[in-house]
Amino acid sequence: MTIRVLVAGLGNMGRSHALAYHHDPAFQIVGLVNRSAIELPPELQGYPLSSDYAEALARLQPDLVCIATYSDTHADYAVAAMRAGAHVFVEKPLATTVADARRVAECAAETGRKVVVGYILRHHPSWQRLIAEARDLGGPYVFRLNLNQQSSGPTWEVHKALMQTTPPIVDCGVHYVDVMCQITDAKPVEVRGMGLRLSDEIAADMYNYGHFQVLFADGSLGWYEAGWGPMMSDTAFFVKDVVSPRGAISIRMPDDARSDDIDTHTKTAVLRVHRAGVGSEDLSMADEPGHQALCDREQAYVARAILEDIDLTRHLQDAVQSLAICLAADESVRSGLPVKL
Repeated sequence: MTIRVLVAGLGNMGRSHALAYHHDPAFQIVGLVNRSAIELPPELQGYPLSSDYAEALARLQPDLVCIATYSDTHADYAVAAMRAGAHVFVEKPLATTVADARRVAECAAETGRKVVVGYILRHHPSWQRLIAEARDLGGPYVFRLNLNQQSSGPTWEVHKALMQTTPPIVDCGVHYVDVMCQITDAKPVEVRGMGLRLSDEIAADMYNYGHFQVLFADGSLGWYEAGWGPMMSDTAFFVKDVVSPRGAISIRMPDDARSDDIDTHTKTAVLRVHRAGVGSEDLSMADEPGHQALCDREQAYVARAILEDIDLTRHLQDAVQSLAICLAADESVRSGLPVKL
């Protein structure tokens, strides 16, 4: 069976997913959708391109819809695709509200369609190793994770567009909260957030820098920080530490890493495993996949999920939970109060 796929949204992630489909014989691209005119790489220029998602969905009747549009369309597009009989790959975050995220999960259960959420780190061998090593140490844990991006030019324009609906701590935060939740199986119980608007170029009710703390039932606590914009520091922009009573796991970046390089968001270079009272060991990740190779792996998993009928119930539950934590952080930023979960 060849999976006929419609790709909606052709920004950075949408183009990468479309290229993955183009090169994978498990898929056949039947159409591309983007609201505005866009220059595509040569590999994608031969596919039909339209600007109307609903029309393309009804006309092409794909087996799979890849949704890489802005966050506020994710839930409606996903539900429409499932109602039309298609499976769904949807970029993170799954939705912009917990209610909408649950609506997607409920529709998947009702229709029997597969929904894979774009948590690309789940397909990254280095992050898989980090999670396994951290679980081996045992909790409770301290999670120290951030991803600040000193964005300018076209990248800053993309970030400003994203912030019309979603703050950085939600857009990027769901990845790293998902990592926290994979390491500790404990329930999150409380979130405390703070944020600041550092630019007059974004809406008055939006902030481009934020951080939050999440407390878990086993005593674990997590810190996550994200900031976008030309004012952001390029010092300590990439902190990835997991600490437990028995030691720590850390990602160490090369000295020439740049916060505006998309591969920096996923590459690890070296995993340092420190065991208290024993010493430290550096695990080289020099041969790890880059951004496009990770997108290829992610879409290969989508094909497996469809063709092998993989149960994605827990996957969707995890996606709803990580989104709920990040949206609680946004609520805490805006209210100035902790949020109980």
